[in-house]
Amino acid sequence: MIRIIVADDHAIVRGGLKQIIATTADIVVVGEATKGQEVLDRLSEIQVDLVLLDMAMPDTQGVDLIQSISARWPSLPILVLSMHNEGQIVARALKAGARGYVTKDSEPEVLISGIRKIADGGKFMDPALVDVMLFDVTCGLAQPRQALSGRERQVLEGISAGQSLGQIAEGLHLSPKTVSTHKMRLMEKLSIDNNADLMRYAIRHGLADG
Repeated sequence: MIRIIVADDHAIVRGGLKQIIATTADIVVVGEATKGQEVLDRLSEIQVDLVLLDMAMPDTQGVDLIQSISARWPSLPILVLSMHNEGQIVARALKAGARGYVTKDSEPEVLISGIRKIADGGKFMDPALVDVMLFDVTCGLAQPRQALSGRERQVLEGISAGQSLGQIAEGLHLSPKTVSTHKMRLMEKLSIDNNADLMRYAIRHGLADG
């Protein structure tokens, strides 16, 4: 039996995943988490064979959480299940320690196949991401600035101006969760891991002035 923990802050998503997994005879959900710290707490409390992880947890960057899990439980496989399908984000998740990546618009059969293969010691890539990764990683890294969307640029400008995510969300009429997602995506695209480097990047490239 493959014992997994489902880490996603959306109750509907967790419910749907549990329904999908319930159709199998060899996989069982033994824990859930809605925040990054909860993932670490659950892993300290229960024995699991795999972590099914959303990249956009409310209280931490996805790459940081993957690295934290891998550092504390190096043999525990992580399968990322995310709405993000950009090649650079996928590549950074795998580099941080994830053993597989599946998008949330994939068919249930793809997810189940990924869980089984990773739990068996292998690695897994959503077939729909192969071409995307080839294009984004080989072509997109040369000019990461051009990869930013309009919203991501606005969030970057807000951060460089010293605004909190809440203030940026209010100014853009978005939810803090959405702004946090935009921040994660732009940091992944720019290969930047902290706010200080993000601000330096914005100033250096003239993005802070809009």
